[in-house]
Amino acid sequence: MRRTAQYSGLPLWLFAPAAAAALFIMLPIVAMATRVEWSQFVSLVTSESSLQALELSVRTSTASTVVCLVLGVPLALTLARSAFPGQGLVRSLVLLPLVLPPVVGGIALLYTFGRQGLLGRSMDVLGIQVAFSTTAVVIAQAFVAMPFLVVSLEGSLRTAGRRYEAVAATLGAKPTTVLRRVTVPLVLPGLVSGAVLSFARSLGEFGATLTFAGSLEGVTRTLPLEIYVQREANPDAAVALSFVLVGVAVVVVGLARRSKEHL
Repeated sequence: MRRTAQYSGLPLWLFAPAAAAALFIMLPIVAMATRVEWSQFVSLVTSESSLQALELSVRTSTASTVVCLVLGVPLALTLARSAFPGQGLVRSLVLLPLVLPPVVGGIALLYTFGRQGLLGRSMDVLGIQVAFSTTAVVIAQAFVAMPFLVVSLEGSLRTAGRRYEAVAATLGAKPTTVLRRVTVPLVLPGLVSGAVLSFARSLGEFGATLTFAGSLEGVTRTLPLEIYVQREANPDAAVALSFVLVGVAVVVVGLARRSKEHL
């Protein structure tokens, strides 16, 4: 009989590549931690520009997550619970930001909302300018983060099936009631997970933000952009801020895991 790992039921050889994969992810973080000037850490990460960038990142990431929830939840429900011509194409286009280089997404947004863009020209006539503003940061973050919410929620909806919703409908519940009392509670862990993934992706967004919103201190310069600026001017500050971003990401993912386990 082939020897297997105790309790897990997995063959022992599987643990070697699993350990290699874990080290592949963890070693760069450990290496970065060894380069942090811990004696100067507080002063490096509490400069005025660093605090502004961190505050802007948290604020815009929160706003973009709200946008993802408001628009992404109906989209995921439509893709998972309905059928319409061209549905496969729509799903492919919705997931496109997952594989597009972020800078390409930024260019696409610029030619949509920029002053000479598809919608930007009409908006400019009305006195509304989006590009190179804090609003542009939120739009760029939502553009790259929304697919994470849609994928997570649509997967949860398909896994949950429709039997409970069908029972509620046969008992006379209206569609909105079924959605509110049955569907949403049923897929709440997937919804929370998708929202947290969207927030984390927004927090780390760089390419689309730089292309579409620029890097204006206090206006569009988020923490990833501040790290990029400091990389040449002050490498120690760049490493320290990178570690802050890693720490925030770890906290966010940990909170998501705890929330999902308790739902």
